[in-house]
Amino acid sequence: MKTTTNEKMEQTGFSILIPTWNNLSYLKLCVESIRRHSCMQHQIIVHVNDGSDGTLDWVKQEGLDYTHSEENVGVCLAMNMMRRLVKTPYIYFINDDMYVLPDWDRVLMNEVNSLPNEMFYLSGTMIQPHDSNDVGLCINYGDSIETFQEERLLKEYMNEPYADWQGSTRPPCLVHRNTWDLVGGYSIELSPGMYSDPDFAAKLLMVGVRYFKGLGNSRVYHFETKTTTRIKKNNGSLQFLLKWGISNSSMRKYITRQGEPWADRQRPIDATSLRKAARFAKLKTIVYLLTKGFGGAKNLAEQVL
Repeated sequence: MKTTTNEKMEQTGFSILIPTWNNLSYLKLCVESIRRHSCMQHQIIVHVNDGSDGTLDWVKQEGLDYTHSEENVGVCLAMNMMRRLVKTPYIYFINDDMYVLPDWDRVLMNEVNSLPNEMFYLSGTMIQPHDSNDVGLCINYGDSIETFQEERLLKEYMNEPYADWQGSTRPPCLVHRNTWDLVGGYSIELSPGMYSDPDFAAKLLMVGVRYFKGLGNSRVYHFETKTTTRIKKNNGSLQFLLKWGISNSSMRKYITRQGEPWADRQRPIDATSLRKAARFAKLKTIVYLLTKGFGGAKNLAEQVL
């Protein structure tokens, strides 16, 4: 029987979801890096917000799978729309201002193949020019297309050792599509998307996922905040607190333990500190409700009027 391309992807690769909003030069570089530096064949899916800068035409010309909205609908809706086109068992989320480095996918797939089930959330390790975010490497290879030192990056990206770490809760990240579907994807009440990544992680925790691992040798360069500076942000920290009864920072510090060495994973959770954080969150929630009003979701009336 003749093997089709889709069947081959079903066996080997990931479905790579890339939301983009009039950021064509970075999107081109992101897609080029995937094509150049991947060990497997992957399905690339792009959600084009607006696309009037030429993005929509370029995606069509490249033969990429895509979804499209006339205006910027944010990352949550974009991710859920792209899910309909997924053809592989694995969903990999990457921002359009990221550049994958050689062996990024081999390291992830080796980890997946070592696991007993689908209940995992894996992340690559970012190299960023200005901000390490407590996880990853802060090395400046340029913070724009014009200043990007690609050749130097490709020579040096593995020079600095970085061990596997706990607390994977943000892209670039990989989950099984069944796990994605179990929690219903991304929460649209957090549109356009601030705190949607830790919210997704919290939903995974609720269904029993405990394997949140960052892989030190699956590396991605991130130019940093090439879209978030252009949008009107939702109050994600408040929404997260009202929804989950704990702050995002407390979840990452005490539950997923972001950035701690993976080798220390068996160390028990600091239950005393976690309970204190939960009690403080309750008090903070009361203050928010009394001073800012009720409801953690976006105001429905504002959306429809």
